[in-house]
Amino acid sequence: HPATDPKRQFGLSTMLSSTFRRAFMTASLTPAKSAGLSTARRTLAQGPAAGGHISDELLEKLGSLSTQALVDGLWVMGWPSAQIDGARPLHPSHRCVGRAVTLNFVPARPDIAQDKPAGGESPEYEAFEKCGPKEVLVMSSVGPWESVGGDIKFLRLKQREIGGLVTDGSVRDTDEIINYGFPCFSYSTTARQGPAAMQPWECNGVVSVSGVTVRPGDAIVGDQDGVVVVPAKVAEKVYSIAHGREQIEEIVKEELMKNPGPPGKFYPFMSGKIKVDSPLGQLLASKGITPENSNQFEGSADW
Repeated sequence: HPATDPKRQFGLSTMLSSTFRRAFMTASLTPAKSAGLSTARRTLAQGPAAGGHISDELLEKLGSLSTQALVDGLWVMGWPSAQIDGARPLHPSHRCVGRAVTLNFVPARPDIAQDKPAGGESPEYEAFEKCGPKEVLVMSSVGPWESVGGDIKFLRLKQREIGGLVTDGSVRDTDEIINYGFPCFSYSTTARQGPAAMQPWECNGVVSVSGVTVRPGDAIVGDQDGVVVVPAKVAEKVYSIAHGREQIEEIVKEELMKNPGPPGKFYPFMSGKIKVDSPLGQLLASKGITPENSNQFEGSADW
């Protein structure tokens, strides 16, 4: 009989004792050690979704820069392309900055439709409720012409006063979305229905949008040139480089307007490689920018 089988009893006893032992070990750890162990165990299979936190102050500073400067800053650091090429502003006035809330779509399949939480519990509505003025909803589509939503769904984003919507898919009910007033960046517009082609599956996971990785909490900055993803882990450093580059470009432009001539004397330049005795280095020194207060010079790079 199973209940009296010595091997079965030994196996059950061993399993229970190991379970209690793990529970005891976890309970005996300090909170810090316990958290570290939990993280270590989880990252053996999957890393954390978010890469860090961006403060409101830093978010505002990133939003003050152009997407070009941010792309250049990441390029200087050797990071991969960060521009979401498949997302264009729906209206010329649209500009956005915010922390990413991500939503991943998967191709439609009967069991996916059945297993996805229904109604208000759907991952897309979970994502909607996480958004506010300092968040940008990033929706990863299965294709550029598939609809991620339109009028009725996105009314909730207007009510949430969302900081922006970015997708490598398309949106429908274009006039209504423009009237809603929140910034929207998409591959295109469409009259298609989305559910026939794809289903929302996960909120706040790591997603790929036009081949660019987006993690929840990354800074999303959009303007008329496109949308750039600034990884939270290096956002402070990216701002430092990009802001320094914009300062230099303004000085160069001012000089060329006063003394017209080919820009090659000063431009282009490589951050962290400007020589003090070069024409650009001398121009910057005349404006008070030197290796002592800038990371743009040879030997002063801090990345």
